[in-house]
Amino acid sequence: SPDEGWQVFTSAQAPDGKCLCTAVIPVQGSCSRDLRSHQLRLLMEKVQNISQSMEVLDLRTFRDLQYVRNTETLLRGLDLQLRGASEGQRTLSARSFQDLKQKMSELLPLLPVLEQYRSDTRLIGHLKAEVRNLSGSLVAIQEEMGAFDYEELQQRVLLLEARLHACLQKLGCGKLTGVSNPITIRASGSRFGSWMTDTMTPSADSRVWYMDGYYKGRRVLEFRTLDDFVAGQNFVQHLLPHPWAGTGHVVFNGSLFYNKYQSNVAVKYHFGSRSVLVQRSLAGAGYNNTFPYSWGGFSDIDFMADESGLWAVYTTQQNAGNIVVSRLDPQSLEVLRSWDTGYPKRSAGESFLICGTLYVTNSHLAGAKVYFAYDTASSSYEYTDIPFHNQYSHISMLDYNPRQRVLYTWNNGHQVVYNVTLFHVVKTSGE
Repeated sequence: SPDEGWQVFTSAQAPDGKCLCTAVIPVQGSCSRDLRSHQLRLLMEKVQNISQSMEVLDLRTFRDLQYVRNTETLLRGLDLQLRGASEGQRTLSARSFQDLKQKMSELLPLLPVLEQYRSDTRLIGHLKAEVRNLSGSLVAIQEEMGAFDYEELQQRVLLLEARLHACLQKLGCGKLTGVSNPITIRASGSRFGSWMTDTMTPSADSRVWYMDGYYKGRRVLEFRTLDDFVAGQNFVQHLLPHPWAGTGHVVFNGSLFYNKYQSNVAVKYHFGSRSVLVQRSLAGAGYNNTFPYSWGGFSDIDFMADESGLWAVYTTQQNAGNIVVSRLDPQSLEVLRSWDTGYPKRSAGESFLICGTLYVTNSHLAGAKVYFAYDTASSSYEYTDIPFHNQYSHISMLDYNPRQRVLYTWNNGHQVVYNVTLFHVVKTSGE
C-alpha cells in the first residue's frame, strides 16, 4: 500500500509478455506496519504489567480480607459479651464493662471497612476478567496483523531488497517516462548546495556526502549512512585542497569529481587517500557564470554519472552557448567524445543523464518540466513533456544515481529524492 511507503515506480513488458515491476521499499524501521506492530507490542506489555499488578493487588487484598475476617470474629464475640452484660445475663464489674465498651467503640469502624474490602474483592475479580479478555483480543489482533518484531521484519525487508536488486540487474537501460512526487529526506544548509551517494560502488556502501554552498567551498561532510545524514550525526570532514565552483559534483567509485573555482579545471579527489589524484582542464569550457544554468551559481560545469560511466555537461563559445555533453575517462579525465545538443544552457533549469540520454528541465523554479532529451547513442533529440513537481521552487542541483535509480535534488535548502519510471529493454540470458 502507498500508505505504508511502498511504491511501484518502474513497470514494463518483456518480449515474452511478462510484466516486470521494480518497487521502492519503505525506509527500514519506519514503515507503518512495523510501527503498528511496535505499538501493539507496547500495548500488550502494558496489559501484562496491569495483569501482574492485579495479581499482586488481589493477593494483598485477600490477605487483608483474611485479617479483617479474623477481626470480625473477635468483634462479634465482644459484641455478644457486651449485649449479655447489658441485659444482665452475665455479671461484670463496672471497670470490666467500661473496658469492653471501649474496645467495642474502637472496633466498630472496622465493619464498614470490611464491607468495602468485600466490594473491592468483587471489583478486582471483574477487572481481572476484563484484563484477560483484553489480552486475548490483543493476541488475536497480533495474529491477524502477522506482526513481526523489528529484527524479523528487517530480515524480511533485506531479503526482499536483495530480490528486487537482482531483478533490477536484469533490466537494461530505459527511456524516462515519469518522475515521482518528491520525497524530502532532510531540510538543512543554505539555499544552494549538493548531496549525493556513490554512483558506482556496491549497495553495501551507503555513505552520503554533503556540500553546502555553490562557490569557494572546501568542506565536504561524509556521513556513514542515510539515517546518520538525516540525524546529522556520525560524519567525518574532508577539506578539499582546491575550492569548488557550482553544485555539479558527483561521487564516482570512491572519488569526488568537481569544478575547481575560477577555472574550467576538473578535479578528481579520492576520499580514501584524502588527496587529488588528477586534474585536467576542459578545453574551451566556460566558467565563472559564463554559461551557467538559468539559476546562475557558477553552474557552468556539471559532472554526472550514469549506467555507462562518467560525463561532464558544459558549453563553449564555439558551441554558441549550447549544452555540450562529454564522455570522460574517470582515470585521466580526458574527454573521450563530445556531443552538441543544440539546447541553450542558459535556458535550462538543470539536467541529468540516464542511460546516455541527457534530460533537461525547462526551469529551476515552480512549474518545471523535463522538457528536452538528447540521446547520445543516436545523436538525436526530442522535446518531452514529463511533469516534475518542484516542491520548494528553487532547484540548484539535480543528479541521477544509476546504482539506486533515483534523482538526488537540492531544492531551496531541502535534500530531496525522486523515483523515476523507465521504459526498460529487458536483457536476455544470452546477452
